[in-house]
Amino acid sequence: MPFEKVQSEKVSQAVVRQIELLILRGILRPGERLPSERELSERLGVSRPSLREAVATLQDTGLLISRANSGIFVADVLGSAFSPGLTRLFSAHDEAVFDYLDFRRDMEGLAAERAARLGSDTDLAVVNEAYLRMEAANDKRNPAKEAELDAAFHLAIIEASHNVVMLHMMRSMYELLQEGVFYNRKIMFQQRTRKSALLAQHRDINTALQDRDPKGARDAVEAHIDFVKVSLSDHLKSEKNEAIARQRLAFEKER
Repeated sequence: MPFEKVQSEKVSQAVVRQIELLILRGILRPGERLPSERELSERLGVSRPSLREAVATLQDTGLLISRANSGIFVADVLGSAFSPGLTRLFSAHDEAVFDYLDFRRDMEGLAAERAARLGSDTDLAVVNEAYLRMEAANDKRNPAKEAELDAAFHLAIIEASHNVVMLHMMRSMYELLQEGVFYNRKIMFQQRTRKSALLAQHRDINTALQDRDPKGARDAVEAHIDFVKVSLSDHLKSEKNEAIARQRLAFEKER
């Protein structure tokens, strides 16, 4: 018969599993500092030697890193999602921007649909708080902050979808977005009329989620991404037109 004696789990292994799950579920994020050894051992209810053994195991697997005189941090596990060469290719070609937006449209639409169905009340409260912060920042002239809040809102929806593969994949995509690899997010928040339209779109997404309307949430996300695509296309065309106009002006001055 395929039975084996039940063996008690080592304390350090239980700690490893708990921290692994926190990272897997996106609760502990890349770059996040763990509490001090004393505080963490007290929170977990384990001895310091057991904690040290668990931390060493997690460092060996690449999930935690130690920084001199700073502490223990969650490793930047997203860093390996895209090679430097591929990242440079993304940066150099406009078509990557629109492929990226198509990918977001599909993934975030699915995430919003799942969040409306599967997200807990607390999940949706987090999304709502993220939206309210966007609303509060709308009248202030700080495109960088608004872009940051925009990313936080969308990531809150991904988290509320409760799919850990999608969560880590989309966080990786947002890392590149925040670094300006795909486009400068701040340009989306520079025009007042566009800012108002974006806020209205995020309001529609949030309302559908709070109403637990899966189709409405997906439709609202897709409409929002379509608007972003058109806005960015117009912006890129405007930049090219301006470059041509400057050439013409320079030529006229030389005549």
